[in-house]
Amino acid sequence: MRTEYDIIVRPLITEKAAIARDEGNAYLFEVLMDATKAEIRRAVEKIFDVKVESVRTMIMPKKPKISRARKGYTSPWKKAVVYLKEGDTIDIMEGV
Repeated sequence: MRTEYDIIVRPLITEKAAIARDEGNAYLFEVLMDATKAEIRRAVEKIFDVKVESVRTMIMPKKPKISRARKGYTSPWKKAVVYLKEGDTIDIMEGV
C-alpha cells in the first residue's frame, strides 16, 4: 500500500509556480503517474495540514533530448496543481 509520502514525488519550484502561489493560492507538485485526484488531495491535506479546495492534474509528455551522439527522450511525468482554501498556505514553499 502506498503512503501519502509516496504519492507526492516533489514540489515544483519554478517561476510559474511562484506566480500561481502568489496570485491564486495554487501549489504545483510532481506526483506518481497513476495517482488519482482524491489520493493527491488526501496526501496534501495530511502532509501539510491544510484544506484543499480542488486538484487539477496533467500529464507532461516526453521531450526529445540529445546528448553528444545519443538521441533519446525524457520520461513523461504527472503534474498536479493543488488549490488551497482561502487563508491556508504551505510554509515549505515560502521564501523560495
